[in-house]
Amino acid sequence: MTRPSPPSLTSAERALPNRLAPVSRYSTVDLIAERIREAIVQGDLPPGSPLGEAEMAEQLGVSRGPLREGMQRLVQEGLLTTVRRRGLGVASMSAADVADVYQMRAAVERSACLRLLRLGAPALAATVRALTGEVRKMSRAAKKGAARQLGDADLAFHRMLVDSAGSHRLSRSMRTLLIETRLSTFSMQHGPSAGFVVRADLAEDHEAIVDALRDRDETRLLALIESHMEGAVRRLTGQSVLGPDIETLQAPVPDEPRELDPLELPEGVV
Repeated sequence: MTRPSPPSLTSAERALPNRLAPVSRYSTVDLIAERIREAIVQGDLPPGSPLGEAEMAEQLGVSRGPLREGMQRLVQEGLLTTVRRRGLGVASMSAADVADVYQMRAAVERSACLRLLRLGAPALAATVRALTGEVRKMSRAAKKGAARQLGDADLAFHRMLVDSAGSHRLSRSMRTLLIETRLSTFSMQHGPSAGFVVRADLAEDHEAIVDALRDRDETRLLALIESHMEGAVRRLTGQSVLGPDIETLQAPVPDEPRELDPLELPEGVV
């Protein structure tokens, strides 16, 4: 039997930081779950948004059976939760949740870094070049004042850092953690007057990580990863406030759920 080709993606979908690697076989449930993940990352489904089963099925153009299965998959991942008297909704992160997410990220990324340090010179050099490309994307986004592009490049950098280690388990864990990272940001910066806020100097922080990796300086590399995660938690949870000398970029964040586009199911997908 001929395996169906993966669905074609728009340029915006291909750029999403949560799209780590294509699955080898697609089903309607897979595509539904992926579309909802993408919507959470993009902010189209803000934290706490109720997800009516009938409305979602109509928007996506799917039956309620696979929709329900796809949503339950995201409940297991912690991205959706039960909203009292309203069914399922997008999870909203508390300060404790944010700390947990970044603690888990630190553990995953430390493990990935240790694996990367054991790579041979050609493989490590290739990883350094790829990561340097992501740092350049951050710099370009910062110069343009594009907060969301900068934030996406940040997540893409950390995704690439873990994927380059060659561990499917670490990559699988990182996939959900990156979505939870964006959900943490939206949860902490959520509200009518809130927006997506990111430091304009992110490229410098990540360039230091690349330099430590290039130098095979394990102590410095792991310390930079730890400091990066701890700093993010302090900023998001209000434990530290950026001074006037720290430039930030901001982009608007939807305060209400946006209608999702219908899924285009390729031939052969069930």
